[in-house]
Amino acid sequence: MKAIGYATLVSLIAGGAYAGGYVAPVVEQPVVAPIEPMTIEPSNWNGFYAGLQYGKGSGDLGNRGTQPDFGDFDAYGVHAGYQRGFGKFVLGGELDYNKLSPDEEAYSDGDMTRLRLRAGYDMGKFLPYATLGAAKLDTDEFSDTGLTYGLGVDYKVAEHFTVGAEYTRNDFKDVLQDSAGVDGNDLDMDMVQIRASYKF
Repeated sequence: MKAIGYATLVSLIAGGAYAGGYVAPVVEQPVVAPIEPMTIEPSNWNGFYAGLQYGKGSGDLGNRGTQPDFGDFDAYGVHAGYQRGFGKFVLGGELDYNKLSPDEEAYSDGDMTRLRLRAGYDMGKFLPYATLGAAKLDTDEFSDTGLTYGLGVDYKVAEHFTVGAEYTRNDFKDVLQDSAGVDGNDLDMDMVQIRASYKF
């Protein structure tokens, strides 16, 4: 009789478990706010800018005549310009002034003013560029207008402040006469400068 009772109890428990099955407790998941993707503002090189530059250079007279070579010099001054982006390309113009201080005592300090076009490629914080224009050089010994061209790169430290480096070649034709008064001394000047600019 007891065996029948146990069997009946076991079958009832087994039947109830089979009918309802095991129900796991419901655990509410915490609500997580959606994370918005970071948006990176595109760089902007547009606008007016102005700054200072300093560097070193070397002038070569082509070893013609008895005049000593122009030699090494310091170059420092100011610059100002405007540029505008067209997609990834940045175009603009710049006017700069450099005071030249030659190491060679045969030459006085000079003034060089340049008006140049700039064409660059926007790489975010970096702006590599090429430059081409005209240069006017004045010293006590000669005065001439020539061609200037070069390469440079600007780096955006902050939205309104950039630093950079630039190499330029400045070519002047027939700047000095020989003892007979015949033209023939060309002056080729290479300059490497560091620059700092503020964009308005």
